[in-house]
Amino acid sequence: MQQNKVTLVVMAAGMGSRYGGIKQLDSVGQSGETILEFGLYDAYRAGFDDVVFIIREDLEDDFRRAVLDRLPASLRVRLAFQRPDDLPPPYQDRALAAGRLKPWGTAQAVWSARELIKNPFAVINADDFYGRDSFQTMRAWLACANPLTPEYALAGYQLKNTLSENGSVSRGICAVGATGYLTKIREHVALKAGPDGKVLSTGDQTVETLEPDTLVSMNLFGFTPAVLGQLGAALQRFLAAWGTDPKRECYLPSVVGELVDGGLATVKVLPTAESWFGVTYQADRADVARRVGALVGRGVYPRSLWEGVR
Repeated sequence: MQQNKVTLVVMAAGMGSRYGGIKQLDSVGQSGETILEFGLYDAYRAGFDDVVFIIREDLEDDFRRAVLDRLPASLRVRLAFQRPDDLPPPYQDRALAAGRLKPWGTAQAVWSARELIKNPFAVINADDFYGRDSFQTMRAWLACANPLTPEYALAGYQLKNTLSENGSVSRGICAVGATGYLTKIREHVALKAGPDGKVLSTGDQTVETLEPDTLVSMNLFGFTPAVLGQLGAALQRFLAAWGTDPKRECYLPSVVGELVDGGLATVKVLPTAESWFGVTYQADRADVARRVGALVGRGVYPRSLWEGVR
């Protein structure tokens, strides 16, 4: 059976408001690597050699200098720009983007790369560390996916492996059926470690206790090109309802949940035992650098990440 060519799509247009800067460009490796580079390195070793970065236009020069100039020539790299005025009809000619400081969320981010995506593709956040096994598992799934069908996948992380020591986090909690397919995804906010290994969700003035091995989405999705039209339709619905709200965003997990609820897509959950870590808060950077250093010390990564890769 012939395997698909695959693409990695990296969402790197985030403002980093809680973090206090452009967190995707901070170095955490011993040779100045960003957290993004470790994900790219793992993805490259798993067989992703075609990458589309979604960034803001005003970040391009810094992004090229801090990331792109460091990457090996064997990695095909293209840029897509997420702009507030890049909207599906009939909204592209309206003034909805006027005065808006940030784009419309992660669903619009992926849709903004629609002209560059021709193959089944994985999506990741630029400021998250996903682990080698997650990329290998996703690459294997995408290689056999039917490019014409709305059959998708997501990497399911154990909740206990995705928490921050420096503050609460939000996660998409996954309900998984007996056959391993997603039946529901629900956003939980203000998640933090609780007593006896449990996890507490303290959003909406209520407290909910979750099991530590509950599967969550960390925005490592696998899609076929069929999702691009569905994202455009989801953006149309979102703009009709919320287009005048300057702060409202259309999130990728929410759209995936809507597609599953409506029977418009299936999503295979690919469990992983990898530990996520990232830079949600400024204090997370030191922790990430420490954990990356430990992995280098154990030989998981070379001291200079791209040395020897051409």
